[in-house]
Amino acid sequence: MAVKKFSRLWTLCLCLVATGSSKIPSITDPHFINDCVEAHNEWRGKVNPPAADMKYMIWDKGLAKVAQTWANQCKYEHNSCLDVSYGCYAPLEFIGENIWSGGIKLFTPKRAVTLWYNETQFYDFNSLSCSKVCSHFTQVVWANSVYLGCAAAACPDLGGASSVIFVCNYGPAGNFANMPPYTKGQSCSLCSTQEKCVKNLCKNPFLKPLGKAPQQIDFNPFSLAILLLIIF
Repeated sequence: MAVKKFSRLWTLCLCLVATGSSKIPSITDPHFINDCVEAHNEWRGKVNPPAADMKYMIWDKGLAKVAQTWANQCKYEHNSCLDVSYGCYAPLEFIGENIWSGGIKLFTPKRAVTLWYNETQFYDFNSLSCSKVCSHFTQVVWANSVYLGCAAAACPDLGGASSVIFVCNYGPAGNFANMPPYTKGQSCSLCSTQEKCVKNLCKNPFLKPLGKAPQQIDFNPFSLAILLLIIF
């Protein structure tokens, strides 16, 4: 009986350790959030030709929750709700989406966003056309997409035990046919009167996120004590 109880306790400890040591970032991790937002805003501020109306992106917890729900499906394809009016996220009629997949050792938000941005080499701004895939780039630099939410999930079936999928959702959605992602011109020259020019981007200091944070379950030592009493 003592061996059986010890086995249960050991299994419980392993679960707690595994949970705490996961390399997959949480959508509530401030470092992950900052990395995602900074990576997008960095490249948005560096577009060539310069953008006169490029908005400064902010994190939206509701969009992050949408991204997490889809990432957990481990499908390297776009969310089926994207084409449905208000189908993904109640505050926005349509949202945009970018997806990256690869090994955990290669994954950082900046690396993924940089790969998306590098599709700029295939985009012709004058003809609004792509010589190869460049829809990830145009969504990253879509001027009016101001809300951002990203998430990652472990997906072994996508290539290996350490495979990860990274999903970013954008609001409002970008990539409308025959429309440029932004207006060419001197950086910030088309910002509104209430916006400030920050790193070549139009930043609205009064802009607030649309959604609410997903409910978190915090670790409670008292609950663990009760569980141990039940086991023994």
